Amino acid sequence: MAFKDGFLWGGATAANQYEGGWNEGGKGESVADHLSSGNVSHPRLITKTIEDDLYYPNHIASDFFHHYKEDIALFAEMGFKVFRMSIAWTRIFPTGEELEPNEEGLKFYDDVFDELKKYGIEPLVTISHYEMPFALTEKYNGWASRKLVDLYLKYATTLFERYKGKVKYWLTFNEINCGCLSLGNYMSLGILNGQTRDFTNQEDDVQLRYQGLHHQFIASALAVEACHNIDPDAKVGCMIAMMPSYAYTCNPIDVLGNQKNMRTLNYYCGDVQVRGKYPSFSKRLWNELGVELEMQPGDEEILMNGKVDFFSFSYYQTSCFTEDDSVDSTSANLIANAKRNPYLKESAWGWQIDPNGLRVTLNELYDRYEIPLMVVENGLGAYDTVESGQIHDPYRIEYLREHIKAMSEAIDDGVDLMGYTPWGCIDIVSASTGEMAKRYGMIYVDSNDNGEGSFARMKKDSFYWYKKVIESNGKDID
Repeated sequence: MAFKDGFLWGGATAANQYEGGWNEGGKGESVADHLSSGNVSHPRLITKTIEDDLYYPNHIASDFFHHYKEDIALFAEMGFKVFRMSIAWTRIFPTGEELEPNEEGLKFYDDVFDELKKYGIEPLVTISHYEMPFALTEKYNGWASRKLVDLYLKYATTLFERYKGKVKYWLTFNEINCGCLSLGNYMSLGILNGQTRDFTNQEDDVQLRYQGLHHQFIASALAVEACHNIDPDAKVGCMIAMMPSYAYTCNPIDVLGNQKNMRTLNYYCGDVQVRGKYPSFSKRLWNELGVELEMQPGDEEILMNGKVDFFSFSYYQTSCFTEDDSVDSTSANLIANAKRNPYLKESAWGWQIDPNGLRVTLNELYDRYEIPLMVVENGLGAYDTVESGQIHDPYRIEYLREHIKAMSEAIDDGVDLMGYTPWGCIDIVSASTGEMAKRYGMIYVDSNDNGEGSFARMKKDSFYWYKKVIESNGKDID
């Protein structure tokens, strides 16, 4: 196996899906706090107030807020070199517009970072991970307003100054390219159009969405520059939700359509953040969508000066693209109506399992950008059963094993890969459905879809397997 010395093995979570303590320690309400529970059949609801007859799973999540010492000790037992986490914006600036940050919130993350340091675990911190202040949605319609650039930069700068020397690796926005999808209106951009209530079927204003995405690009670039000035030893990356697809047939129409799909979903945002400018295909894309971006003087210079140091991404599955509507559809991360690949197996949620697609993705990304890469989300959502105090999850081990093999092959292909942080290393609330039943973790959390349970932590078989993988630096994966 090809993993270099110092490879960053670890796991990944997000504050809004893991942390809990939604109204403790001076924390304000985030957009995630206004999402009700749901499941595969029933969508989550976006509510403008917290309604008494609905359950909001992000409010308690996995309760890391009260279990962080126990959880970090378990991560250390697995051998983590890095822990990807996010900071809740509303724990630092409850409405996003306070003159001074919330000291109690800053202190909480000081304690978390100190606990990680005790075990020699490097934090990889996402600054904004689907949990911006709901107050900014109410007042400005989220990132539709350029006002958020300054508010985000103040928040990010506060973090860089406070945690200088404690945090070496930062990510500016989680899956920023979610803004290329209608689902990203509320979740990623905090944009709430009209009477939207159904999380999966939001009223969409493409102009507002792409304008909001431009504002995020500017904010990210300014944050990169600020971090480099405040802490020259720190590194800042982008984070893209890779949604790779294959042409379903060799019909040139499918090939061209798939190329456009790949450019729009996967490369549009990466090109801006890595290359510092909009890609060559962007003008035609805007014209076809009817988008007229409003840019201020100096924006192009800001983007060029704020290029990221490394490229991180999530990878769960691939799909197919075809113009033939009769081809069967299946589920996929963030994508509706993904076309089924007849050569692949699927998870219980219909996500197609494609380890070789990860190797393809790594090679394509490194050829395109030639900067270090990091896989910061990858994993299998599955139903787990507790049997006599044990959780046997060979399906998860198989999924992770095959993807680790694919990463090793990509490294042999010439890819500079920094690290690997499987998603939901501990069970957390699903972003898309709000379920706990869709479990990714190597650590089980005793809680159900209604937030009922002891919240006790239990090691799954995959816990011991991943510990062995890390100890051997990827050599022992059987």
